[in-house]
Amino acid sequence: MADILKIGHRGAKGHVAENTLASFAKALEMGVDAIELDVHVCATGELVVFHDFTVDRTTNGTGEVHKLSLSELKELDVEGEHKIATLEEVLKPIDSQCYVNIEMKGRHTAKPLAALLKKYVDEEGYSYTDFIVSSFQYEELKIMSELNPDVHLGILTQASVAQAWEWAEEFSAKAIHPHFSLLTKDNMKRAHNAGLRVYTWTVNEPDDIARVKDYGVDGIISDYPERL
Repeated sequence: MADILKIGHRGAKGHVAENTLASFAKALEMGVDAIELDVHVCATGELVVFHDFTVDRTTNGTGEVHKLSLSELKELDVEGEHKIATLEEVLKPIDSQCYVNIEMKGRHTAKPLAALLKKYVDEEGYSYTDFIVSSFQYEELKIMSELNPDVHLGILTQASVAQAWEWAEEFSAKAIHPHFSLLTKDNMKRAHNAGLRVYTWTVNEPDDIARVKDYGVDGIISDYPERL
């Protein structure tokens, strides 16, 4: 069986506050092959690493991420002791130590992300193979595929592997990212026959991890990367 990528979900979400510098550092300490993170564009145009569309759940603030400036976001505490990071602040310490799965979570993320990735490839010694950009959002995937066809795309789906295949074909994606409950041996085989890698999420329980490994997935996204 080929090696299966160990992918830390929002860093090491099961251990440290999600999508924080400390969480990514913990994931690297645990020996992940890749980290998964989420990005939004804030009101002043920076790409910030944050999952929800509002800051209410994980910070001491309130409001929509895209309506807050970077300075306003930086004033907030994440789970009491961490700060919201920009994507560049996350990539700097990673420094090509692992593969990075960037999910375009918020709207209007494709254009600034395409520019940032081009900068890292042209100026910082990165390769497009160091990244995969994923999303549930058709429009963001479409824009990214048009702006920079060199960016490797992954199609996220929680409901339909068939739809993920259609979008993967339309956008020349490299991978599909289905929820683990959607996987079968048959659709795994079909994906591989189509030349697509399969990165599944969010797989935390030992029985589920064993099952998707048996199916032959290419990568597993987990809150507990040490279980992989």
